[in-house]
Amino acid sequence: MQADPQTTPSPLRILILGGAGLTGPHQVRYALARGHSVTLFNRGRTALPADLAGVEQLQGDRAAGDLRALRGRTWDVCIDNPTTLPAWARDSAQLLAGNVDRYIFVSTISVYADLRQPPTDSSPLHTYQGPDPYAESMETLRASGFKLYGPLKALSERDVQQSFPSAAAIVRPGLIVGPGDATDRFTYWPLRVRRGGEVLAPGAPRDPVQVIDARDLARWTIHLAEQRATGVFNATGPAEPLTFGTMLETIRTALDARATFTWVPAPFLAAQQVAEWSDMPAWVPSDGEAAGMMRADIRPALEAGLTFRPLAETVRDTLAWFDALPAERRQVLRAGLAAEREKAVLEAWKKGTTRATESAPL
Repeated sequence: MQADPQTTPSPLRILILGGAGLTGPHQVRYALARGHSVTLFNRGRTALPADLAGVEQLQGDRAAGDLRALRGRTWDVCIDNPTTLPAWARDSAQLLAGNVDRYIFVSTISVYADLRQPPTDSSPLHTYQGPDPYAESMETLRASGFKLYGPLKALSERDVQQSFPSAAAIVRPGLIVGPGDATDRFTYWPLRVRRGGEVLAPGAPRDPVQVIDARDLARWTIHLAEQRATGVFNATGPAEPLTFGTMLETIRTALDARATFTWVPAPFLAAQQVAEWSDMPAWVPSDGEAAGMMRADIRPALEAGLTFRPLAETVRDTLAWFDALPAERRQVLRAGLAAEREKAVLEAWKKGTTRATESAPL
C-alpha cells in the first residue's frame, strides 16, 4: 500500500451515517488520525469498538423517517455508508442539502444492469420494476431474494445526485473484505486453506477475482472528502488483475499452509448444486451472467488515489480478527461449504473423471 499523503489536510467536520458496520469504524479512526472531527448518526444498536467510545453519536432511525437529531447541525461532508432503500437516501439527502457541502454515497457494483461485461462507471444501471420504490422496506428486499438490491441502490444514487447535483461522489465497491467482515465471504478461504488438505477450488485458476480491504476503502473515502471529489467510482481491487488461482496461492503462502487445490469446473459445481458466491464465496464463473463482475474498470478510482495493501496482509489480519471472536461465532461459517459437503463434491468429481478416463478410447 502506498504511503498516505504527506500534506496535512484542513480539518473537516464529517458526518457518517451508520459508522458502526464493517467500513465505518475504519473511516472514523482514519479521519481522527488525520485531524478531522466526526459525528455518527445511527440507531445506536451496534456498539462501537472501545477505542471509539468517545466519538459523538446522534441517534435516529432512517427506516422510521426519524432524522430529528440531524436538524440544525452543519457539517462539511456526509458519508452515507448503509443506505439500501431509496426512501432513506431521499430523506437524508433532502434534509442535509442545506446542512452539508458535499455528500459521499457508498453504493455497490450490483447497480449495473448487465454484468456479463466488465462495468465502467458509465455502464447502464438496473431499473426498478415495482409499483413504488419509496414503499420498499428491508422486509420486501429480503422477500425478493435480494433481487431488488441493485435497482434500489441505483435509485438511491439518483436521489443523492438530485439533492447534490454538483457535490456528490458515488462510490461503488465490489466485495469488501478484511477484519470485521461478518459475512465470511472472504474469510472462508483463509480458514479453509489454513486447515490444509485437499481444497475444492472453483472453476479455473485463471478466473478473475476482485476484492477490497475495508480499511483501504475507508481511507480512500476520507481522502475523497479531503479532495472535495465528485463523480462516480468503481471501488475494488487490486490495481492489477488478480486471478482466483493467484489469490489462493497467495493465501497458502501467507499462511505457510499445507493445502492442495483441486479445481472443479463450473458446470460440474452447478450440477452438484454448489452455488457461486455463497457455497464458493468470492467466486463467479468467468463465462456466466456475472462474468464481468470481477473485472470492473477501476481506473477513475486509481486516478483519485485509491491504493491497496498487500493481499497477504489482509489474509493474516482477517484470520487474527476471526480467531479472536467468541467460540460460538466461529463454529459455523456464514459462507462456504461445510467440510463434509466439500469432501462429497470432491469425491463425486474424482469418480466422474475416473469413469471418463476409463471409458475413453485408446
